[in-house]
Amino acid sequence: MSDQIFSLAALTVLELSPPDMVEVAARAGYSHLGLRLEPATAQEHHFPLMTDAQLRRQTHQRLKETGIKVLDIEILRLKPETCVQDFLAYLEVGAEFGATELLIAGNDPHESRLADNFAALCEMAAPFGLHPHLEFMPWTDVRDLSQAWRIVQSAAHPNGSVLIDAFHFNRSASSLEELAAATSRAPQRFRYAQLCDVAGPRPEDMDEILRQARHERRFPGDGDCDLRGLLNALPAGIPLSLEIPTQQLLEQGVSALDRATWALEKARQVLKSR
Repeated sequence: MSDQIFSLAALTVLELSPPDMVEVAARAGYSHLGLRLEPATAQEHHFPLMTDAQLRRQTHQRLKETGIKVLDIEILRLKPETCVQDFLAYLEVGAEFGATELLIAGNDPHESRLADNFAALCEMAAPFGLHPHLEFMPWTDVRDLSQAWRIVQSAAHPNGSVLIDAFHFNRSASSLEELAAATSRAPQRFRYAQLCDVAGPRPEDMDEILRQARHERRFPGDGDCDLRGLLNALPAGIPLSLEIPTQQLLEQGVSALDRATWALEKARQVLKSR
């Protein structure tokens, strides 16, 4: 348990600037965090690490002072019009922060083109020590584990990976048996996972699934996901990124530090009870 890496995901404390996020991660007891270099939506509040050199310097300084490390950077989207070379600056900044994992969303309905672009991104990321992870989400063009696995295997690049997020795994009705088979066959394709919980049955409405994903997740153990089954199907000991947006708690005035601390405490309890 003491060697388990827990990383604080940006979405859990999205209101915080990167330097403040580092401070909260350190105070809550994390060893790592994730940096959002590119916003996931046009509506979300974003801190422009890519263009604000002073903000980057402040973040580096806070990382140095606290000893917190950067696990992953996010979120790059592979679209029909994507030119992978345009992502070079993100890879450079990610490497500058010492990140090893890169979160990718698949927003291209042409699966073979998506696989080709993913392979090209893997090739470009390799010299930076970054491993692109294709994250399936039920409202994107990579909807479930089966499809993400197929695309990453088709890309056939050594540093290509699949990202398992407990929310998306549940809401896409992906299979634990399929996950266990994939991790047994190629454990190197699963380098970290995102942990949260989710309550209630899968909604019929995709907009509601999307709303829950961005605003209403539960702390590990507080919902209906088979998190023990999920963790047992993943390679043992991989880093866990705690991505748990809780809009209701935010609106109630619960601090980012308290939310980050509760997330970590709950995650540790789930791991202890496996």
